[in-house]
Amino acid sequence: MASIWVYLEASGAKMSKGSLEALGEARRMADTDGASVTGLLIGSDLASLAETAGHYGADKVVVADDPAYADFNLEANTNLVVRALAGSDVSYLLLPVSTHCRELSARYATHVRVGLAVDCVKIEKDGEDFVFTRPIYAGKALEKVAMAGSHGVATLRPNNFAALEPDTSRRAEIVPLGEKLDASTLRTVVKEAVAAAADKVPLQEATIIVSGGRGLKSPENFKVLEDLAGVLGAAVGASRAAVDAGWRPHSEQVGQTGKTVSPVLYIACGISGAIQHLAGMGSSRFIVAVNKDPEAPIFKVADYGIVADLFEVLPLLTEEFQQVLS
Repeated sequence: MASIWVYLEASGAKMSKGSLEALGEARRMADTDGASVTGLLIGSDLASLAETAGHYGADKVVVADDPAYADFNLEANTNLVVRALAGSDVSYLLLPVSTHCRELSARYATHVRVGLAVDCVKIEKDGEDFVFTRPIYAGKALEKVAMAGSHGVATLRPNNFAALEPDTSRRAEIVPLGEKLDASTLRTVVKEAVAAAADKVPLQEATIIVSGGRGLKSPENFKVLEDLAGVLGAAVGASRAAVDAGWRPHSEQVGQTGKTVSPVLYIACGISGAIQHLAGMGSSRFIVAVNKDPEAPIFKVADYGIVADLFEVLPLLTEEFQQVLS
Protein backbone atom coordinates (compact mmCIF):
# COMPACT_ATOMS: atom_id res chain seq x y z
CA MET A 1 0.00 0.00 0.00
CA ALA A 2 1.36 3.40 -0.97
CA SER A 3 2.20 5.85 1.78
CA ILE A 4 1.97 9.64 1.94
CA TRP A 5 4.87 11.02 3.96
CA VAL A 6 4.90 14.27 5.93
CA TYR A 7 8.07 16.03 7.04
CA LEU A 8 7.26 17.31 10.52
CA GLU A 9 8.80 20.49 11.90
CA ALA A 10 8.90 21.19 15.60
CA SER A 11 10.22 23.82 17.95
CA GLY A 12 11.08 22.44 21.35
CA ALA A 13 8.26 20.16 22.44
CA LYS A 14 5.68 21.66 20.07
CA MET A 15 4.82 20.65 16.53
CA SER A 16 4.50 23.53 14.09
CA LYS A 17 0.98 24.49 13.04
CA GLY A 18 1.92 23.93 9.39
CA SER A 19 3.04 20.38 10.16
CA LEU A 20 -0.30 19.56 11.80
CA GLU A 21 -2.13 20.99 8.79
CA ALA A 22 0.05 18.91 6.43
CA LEU A 23 -0.72 15.80 8.49
CA GLY A 24 -4.43 16.52 8.23
CA GLU A 25 -4.25 16.93 4.45
CA ALA A 26 -2.14 13.79 4.12
CA ARG A 27 -4.79 11.89 6.10
CA ARG A 28 -7.54 13.15 3.78
CA MET A 29 -5.48 12.23 0.71
CA ALA A 30 -4.71 8.80 2.13
CA ASP A 31 -8.36 8.07 2.94
CA THR A 32 -9.29 9.05 -0.62
CA ASP A 33 -6.57 6.92 -2.16
CA GLY A 34 -6.49 3.91 0.18
CA ALA A 35 -3.01 4.84 1.37
CA SER A 36 -1.33 5.23 4.75
CA VAL A 37 0.28 8.28 6.37
CA THR A 38 3.88 8.28 7.59
CA GLY A 39 5.37 11.17 9.54
CA LEU A 40 9.10 11.88 9.61
CA LEU A 41 10.62 13.57 12.65
CA ILE A 42 14.26 14.68 12.83
CA GLY A 43 15.64 16.18 16.02
CA SER A 44 16.24 15.40 19.67
CA ASP A 45 13.91 14.12 22.44
CA LEU A 46 11.10 13.33 20.02
CA ALA A 47 9.06 10.73 21.93
CA SER A 48 6.15 13.04 22.84
CA LEU A 49 6.13 14.64 19.38
CA ALA A 50 5.94 11.22 17.71
CA GLU A 51 2.96 10.39 19.89
CA THR A 52 1.33 13.72 18.98
CA ALA A 53 1.76 12.94 15.27
CA GLY A 54 -0.32 9.81 15.81
CA HIS A 55 -3.08 11.84 17.46
CA TYR A 56 -3.20 14.09 14.38
CA GLY A 57 -3.46 11.40 11.72
CA ALA A 58 -0.16 9.53 11.23
CA ASP A 59 -0.26 5.74 10.98
CA LYS A 60 3.49 5.47 11.40
CA VAL A 61 6.21 7.89 12.51
CA VAL A 62 9.83 7.41 11.47
CA VAL A 63 12.09 9.09 14.02
CA ALA A 64 15.70 10.23 13.65
CA ASP A 65 16.30 11.08 17.30
CA ASP A 66 19.79 12.20 18.27
CA PRO A 67 21.25 15.25 20.07
CA ALA A 68 23.34 15.84 16.94
CA TYR A 69 20.11 16.56 15.03
CA ALA A 70 18.77 19.13 17.53
CA ASP A 71 19.53 22.07 15.21
CA PHE A 72 18.42 22.05 11.58
CA ASN A 73 21.26 21.38 9.16
CA LEU A 74 20.21 21.41 5.50
CA GLU A 75 22.84 18.92 4.39
CA ALA A 76 22.26 16.53 7.29
CA ASN A 77 18.46 16.70 7.16
CA THR A 78 18.41 16.15 3.40
CA ASN A 79 20.57 13.07 3.80
CA LEU A 80 18.30 11.75 6.54
CA VAL A 81 15.16 12.32 4.45
CA VAL A 82 16.75 10.51 1.50
CA ARG A 83 17.69 7.57 3.73
CA ALA A 84 14.26 7.43 5.39
CA LEU A 85 12.33 7.39 2.12
CA ALA A 86 14.74 5.20 0.13
CA GLY A 87 13.07 1.92 -0.78
CA SER A 88 9.78 2.92 0.85
CA ASP A 89 6.37 2.90 -0.80
CA VAL A 90 6.16 6.72 -0.74
CA SER A 91 3.84 8.35 -3.25
CA TYR A 92 4.01 11.97 -2.04
CA LEU A 93 6.13 13.86 0.45
CA LEU A 94 4.35 16.87 1.97
CA LEU A 95 6.12 19.64 3.88
CA PRO A 96 4.84 22.83 5.51
CA VAL A 97 6.04 26.08 3.98
CA SER A 98 8.94 27.50 5.98
CA THR A 99 12.44 28.72 5.25
CA HIS A 100 13.92 25.34 6.13
CA CYS A 101 11.35 23.33 4.21
CA ARG A 102 11.70 25.44 1.07
CA GLU A 103 15.38 24.56 0.94
CA LEU A 104 14.90 20.96 1.99
CA SER A 105 12.08 20.19 -0.47
CA ALA A 106 14.02 21.59 -3.43
CA ARG A 107 17.21 19.75 -2.51
CA TYR A 108 15.42 16.45 -1.90
CA ALA A 109 13.37 16.66 -5.11
CA THR A 110 16.52 17.38 -7.10
CA HIS A 111 18.42 14.56 -5.42
CA VAL A 112 15.82 11.89 -6.22
CA ARG A 113 14.68 13.55 -9.50
CA VAL A 114 10.97 13.94 -8.79
CA GLY A 115 8.44 16.71 -9.34
CA LEU A 116 8.04 19.58 -6.88
CA ALA A 117 5.02 21.86 -6.35
CA VAL A 118 5.67 24.75 -3.95
CA ASP A 119 3.33 27.01 -1.97
CA CYS A 120 0.28 24.83 -2.63
CA VAL A 121 -3.09 26.12 -1.46
CA LYS A 122 -5.29 23.20 -2.58
CA ILE A 123 -4.99 19.49 -3.35
CA GLU A 124 -7.69 17.50 -5.13
CA LYS A 125 -8.04 14.10 -6.76
CA ASP A 126 -8.34 13.99 -10.56
CA GLY A 127 -8.74 10.46 -11.84
CA GLU A 128 -5.78 8.43 -10.60
CA ASP A 129 -3.65 11.47 -9.73
CA PHE A 130 -3.65 14.27 -7.23
CA VAL A 131 -3.56 17.81 -8.61
CA PHE A 132 -1.80 20.55 -6.63
CA THR A 133 -2.94 24.17 -6.99
CA ARG A 134 -0.49 26.99 -6.36
CA PRO A 135 -0.63 30.77 -6.96
CA ILE A 136 1.73 32.25 -9.56
CA TYR A 137 2.47 35.75 -10.93
CA ALA A 138 2.14 37.31 -7.46
CA GLY A 139 -1.21 35.61 -6.94
CA LYS A 140 -2.75 36.86 -10.17
CA ALA A 141 -3.24 33.32 -11.49
CA LEU A 142 -3.50 29.78 -10.17
CA GLU A 143 -1.45 26.93 -11.60
CA LYS A 144 -2.50 23.29 -11.37
CA VAL A 145 0.36 20.81 -11.09
CA ALA A 146 0.20 17.05 -11.60
CA MET A 147 3.28 14.97 -10.75
CA ALA A 148 4.74 12.62 -13.33
CA GLY A 149 5.76 9.17 -12.11
CA SER A 150 5.01 7.51 -8.80
CA HIS A 151 6.52 10.07 -6.43
CA GLY A 152 6.25 13.83 -5.93
CA VAL A 153 7.00 16.55 -3.38
CA ALA A 154 4.80 19.49 -2.33
CA THR A 155 5.04 22.30 0.20
CA LEU A 156 1.74 23.51 1.69
CA ARG A 157 1.01 27.11 2.62
CA PRO A 158 -0.22 27.55 6.18
CA ASN A 159 -3.85 28.42 6.94
CA ASN A 160 -5.06 26.81 3.70
CA PHE A 161 -5.44 23.25 5.01
CA ALA A 162 -7.23 22.21 8.18
CA ALA A 163 -5.55 20.15 10.86
CA LEU A 164 -7.59 17.26 12.23
CA GLU A 165 -9.06 17.36 15.68
CA PRO A 166 -6.62 15.40 17.88
CA ASP A 167 -7.68 11.89 18.82
CA THR A 168 -5.68 10.87 21.89
CA SER A 169 -6.86 7.28 21.56
CA ARG A 170 -5.11 7.03 18.20
CA ARG A 171 -1.62 5.52 18.26
CA ALA A 172 0.98 5.56 15.53
CA GLU A 173 3.64 2.92 15.04
CA ILE A 174 6.94 4.56 15.99
CA VAL A 175 9.97 3.35 14.05
CA PRO A 176 13.52 4.62 14.71
CA LEU A 177 15.45 5.48 11.55
CA GLY A 178 18.37 3.57 12.99
CA GLU A 179 21.41 4.42 10.92
CA LYS A 180 23.28 7.48 12.22
CA LEU A 181 24.96 10.10 10.10
CA ASP A 182 28.72 10.41 10.29
CA ALA A 183 29.13 14.08 11.25
CA SER A 184 32.68 14.11 9.90
CA THR A 185 31.33 13.69 6.37
CA LEU A 186 29.21 16.85 6.52
CA ARG A 187 30.50 19.93 4.73
CA THR A 188 28.40 22.31 6.81
CA VAL A 189 28.19 22.59 10.59
CA VAL A 190 25.66 24.51 12.69
CA LYS A 191 27.64 26.50 15.26
CA GLU A 192 24.72 28.24 16.96
CA ALA A 193 20.94 28.50 16.68
CA VAL A 194 19.32 31.66 18.05
CA ALA A 195 15.64 31.27 18.89
CA ALA A 196 13.14 34.06 18.29
CA ALA A 197 11.40 35.65 21.24
CA ALA A 198 9.04 33.09 22.73
CA ASP A 199 6.17 35.56 23.10
CA LYS A 200 6.05 36.38 19.39
CA VAL A 201 3.59 34.73 17.01
CA PRO A 202 5.57 33.11 14.14
CA LEU A 203 4.78 35.16 11.04
CA GLN A 204 4.09 32.22 8.72
CA GLU A 205 1.80 30.51 11.24
CA ALA A 206 -0.16 33.59 12.26
CA THR A 207 -3.88 33.69 11.49
CA ILE A 208 -3.82 37.51 11.73
CA ILE A 209 -1.00 39.78 10.58
CA VAL A 210 -0.79 43.54 11.02
CA SER A 211 1.79 44.82 8.57
CA GLY A 212 3.34 48.25 8.06
CA GLY A 213 5.22 50.01 5.31
CA ARG A 214 6.80 53.32 4.38
CA GLY A 215 3.65 55.15 5.52
CA LEU A 216 4.65 54.53 9.16
CA LYS A 217 7.38 57.21 8.62
CA SER A 218 9.69 56.00 11.43
CA PRO A 219 10.51 52.84 13.42
CA GLU A 220 9.00 54.34 16.57
CA ASN A 221 5.62 54.61 14.87
CA PHE A 222 5.36 50.84 14.56
CA LYS A 223 4.14 51.02 18.16
CA VAL A 224 0.63 51.71 16.83
CA LEU A 225 0.81 48.44 14.86
CA GLU A 226 2.17 46.52 17.84
CA ASP A 227 -0.67 47.81 20.03
CA LEU A 228 -3.28 46.60 17.53
CA ALA A 229 -1.47 43.29 17.03
CA GLY A 230 -1.32 42.77 20.79
CA VAL A 231 -5.09 43.15 21.13
CA LEU A 232 -5.79 40.81 18.19
CA GLY A 233 -3.15 38.21 19.10
CA ALA A 234 -1.57 38.93 15.73
CA ALA A 235 1.94 38.92 14.30
CA VAL A 236 3.61 42.10 13.07
CA GLY A 237 4.88 42.19 9.49
CA ALA A 238 6.61 44.78 7.36
CA SER A 239 7.14 45.72 3.73
CA ARG A 240 10.57 45.63 2.12
CA ALA A 241 10.73 49.43 2.24
CA ALA A 242 10.34 49.39 6.02
CA VAL A 243 12.94 46.63 6.41
CA ASP A 244 15.43 48.26 4.03
CA ALA A 245 15.09 51.48 6.03
CA GLY A 246 16.15 49.56 9.13
CA TRP A 247 12.82 50.05 10.87
CA ARG A 248 12.05 46.34 11.28
CA PRO A 249 14.10 43.10 11.18
CA HIS A 250 14.22 41.03 7.99
CA SER A 251 12.46 38.20 9.83
CA GLU A 252 9.27 40.30 9.65
CA GLN A 253 9.51 41.10 5.93
CA VAL A 254 6.55 39.95 3.84
CA GLY A 255 7.03 39.70 0.10
CA GLN A 256 8.95 38.14 -2.73
CA THR A 257 12.30 38.55 -0.96
CA GLY A 258 10.81 37.95 2.48
CA LYS A 259 8.22 35.53 3.82
CA THR A 260 5.15 34.23 2.00
CA VAL A 261 2.15 34.27 4.33
CA SER A 262 -1.47 33.16 4.10
CA PRO A 263 -3.26 34.43 7.19
CA VAL A 264 -7.00 34.54 7.61
CA LEU A 265 -6.73 38.33 8.02
CA TYR A 266 -3.99 40.62 6.70
CA ILE A 267 -4.13 44.29 7.71
CA ALA A 268 -1.84 46.39 5.50
CA CYS A 269 -1.07 49.80 6.98
CA GLY A 270 0.77 52.45 5.00
CA ILE A 271 1.73 49.90 2.34
CA SER A 272 1.34 50.99 -1.27
CA GLY A 273 1.04 47.45 -2.65
CA ALA A 274 4.11 46.88 -4.83
CA ILE A 275 4.00 43.66 -6.85
CA GLN A 276 6.81 42.18 -4.74
CA HIS A 277 4.77 42.66 -1.57
CA LEU A 278 1.59 41.27 -3.10
CA ALA A 279 3.52 38.12 -4.04
CA GLY A 280 4.02 37.42 -0.35
CA MET A 281 0.51 38.04 0.99
CA GLY A 282 -1.87 37.86 -1.96
CA SER A 283 -3.34 34.52 -0.88
CA SER A 284 -4.54 35.91 2.48
CA ARG A 285 -8.19 35.06 2.99
CA PHE A 286 -9.21 38.64 3.86
CA ILE A 287 -7.15 41.75 3.21
CA VAL A 288 -7.81 45.11 4.86
CA ALA A 289 -5.85 48.11 3.60
CA VAL A 290 -5.36 51.43 5.39
CA ASN A 291 -3.80 54.14 3.23
CA LYS A 292 -4.25 57.87 2.64
CA ASP A 293 -3.83 57.45 -1.12
CA PRO A 294 -7.09 56.21 -2.72
CA GLU A 295 -5.09 55.21 -5.82
CA ALA A 296 -2.68 52.94 -3.94
CA PRO A 297 -2.39 49.54 -5.70
CA ILE A 298 -3.08 47.73 -2.43
CA PHE A 299 -6.76 48.66 -2.74
CA LYS A 300 -7.03 46.57 -5.92
CA VAL A 301 -6.47 43.36 -3.93
CA ALA A 302 -8.06 44.45 -0.64
CA ASP A 303 -11.43 43.08 0.45
CA TYR A 304 -11.93 46.17 2.60
CA GLY A 305 -10.21 49.54 2.27
CA ILE A 306 -9.95 52.51 4.60
CA VAL A 307 -8.82 55.73 2.91
CA ALA A 308 -7.56 57.69 5.91
CA ASP A 309 -4.55 58.58 8.02
CA LEU A 310 -3.41 55.35 9.69
CA PHE A 311 -2.30 57.28 12.79
CA GLU A 312 -5.91 58.27 13.33
CA VAL A 313 -7.50 54.96 12.32
CA LEU A 314 -5.32 52.38 14.09
CA PRO A 315 -5.74 53.74 17.65
CA LEU A 316 -9.50 53.78 17.09
CA LEU A 317 -9.44 50.18 15.83
CA THR A 318 -7.30 49.12 18.79
CA GLU A 319 -9.72 50.75 21.23
CA GLU A 320 -12.74 49.21 19.53
CA PHE A 321 -11.25 45.70 19.47
CA GLN A 322 -10.26 46.02 23.13
CA GLN A 323 -13.87 46.69 24.03
CA VAL A 324 -15.24 43.91 21.83
CA LEU A 325 -12.71 41.27 22.87
CA SER A 326 -12.49 42.08 26.57
